[in-house]
Amino acid sequence: MTVANALKELLDSYRTGYAMPGGLYRDPEIYELEIRALFLKSWLYVGHQSQIPDRGDYFLFEIAGESVIVVRDGEGRINALLNVCRHRGSRIFDALSGHETRFVCRYHGWTYGLDGSLRAASRTLEGFDRSKHGLRRLLVEVFQGLIFINFDDEPAPFDQFRRDMTEPLAPYGLMQARVAHRQNYPIASNWKLAVENYCECYHCQPAHPEYSVGHGRAIPAGEFATMLAQVMERAPASGLTQHVVQRSWLDSGALGVDRQFDRYPLLRGHLTGSRDGKPVAPLLGTITGYDGGTTDLHLGPMTFGLAYCDHVVLYRFTPRGLHSTDCEITWLVNETAIEGKDYDRAALTWLWDVTTLADKQIIERNQAGVNSRYYEPGPLSSMEGYTQQFMHWYIAKMREAASS
Repeated sequence: MTVANALKELLDSYRTGYAMPGGLYRDPEIYELEIRALFLKSWLYVGHQSQIPDRGDYFLFEIAGESVIVVRDGEGRINALLNVCRHRGSRIFDALSGHETRFVCRYHGWTYGLDGSLRAASRTLEGFDRSKHGLRRLLVEVFQGLIFINFDDEPAPFDQFRRDMTEPLAPYGLMQARVAHRQNYPIASNWKLAVENYCECYHCQPAHPEYSVGHGRAIPAGEFATMLAQVMERAPASGLTQHVVQRSWLDSGALGVDRQFDRYPLLRGHLTGSRDGKPVAPLLGTITGYDGGTTDLHLGPMTFGLAYCDHVVLYRFTPRGLHSTDCEITWLVNETAIEGKDYDRAALTWLWDVTTLADKQIIERNQAGVNSRYYEPGPLSSMEGYTQQFMHWYIAKMREAASS
């Protein structure tokens, strides 16, 4: 059976309101099609501009066997260059971050500028044109300090995302934020199981007591609505917005520009996401106080986040293999905040570190069960609506990919 036929059979067996068929999490050919059809055609968040403040600063972004150099050049621009030498394909950099004035391939010495142009290549044949052998450049968009790239030559317009998200995110001043901490949590699972878990809070009360004690996603709908109305009423007095943006998955209008800005209440007097709900860093941007809420973010296909008044937490799920997914978390604080004086890193990261370690175990057990020959998709609960949206998006996009 061809991969197209196998995929069609699995997609046809999917039932709305149920989990997805196990073959979609296990087939290496389907995984490869996902990478080409979904990830390499989407706007992908790769990092924050504060990671590369100076000329020659770079970091690597890696996804499904591809490696990208994200670098600041001499004019202050941020470039995204494929980490593949144009001679015989050697990787240029192995270090995940660093500083270089030029890029030199250690295999044969081909040398590139910070814009990817080939500057030197010894003993080339007559007629060799250096201008045609620069590193492959990817498209880059910088939005309020967040760096997005796209592998596709003709991607979905980024201005849809920019138009919807600029005003809601403005109070947080992400252009004036900086990375306080980044940490990767490798998960031995298919990327879809990691995303499905993040998108529902059905598991929050049994699995995440540290989160559930202070966050309103796990409370009954009626109580949630009442508390949210109170948060929204208080928001302007704290310099926060009353905006709501919900254009995720199939509602996004175009592949790869998914976006959401959706506020919800904190519980029991919590002001932020921390061990005791007390502030852990200075207020962000133009925010002047705490309104008792937080904000769910969706930034492109596989990046999510929580915007608190004093810090922002970004979650990025990146497939590395069929059953290997990176969950990288970035904690952003006000750029003026000094570690040890204005914030304690352990206190800042405690909540989402303990939560993610628990999620890693949950997701890996989920993968082990889905691997069973006897796995059958079960019915979803009323608290898995956002996960259902993700599944509908995935099924629709994979149908398009299979047909083409």
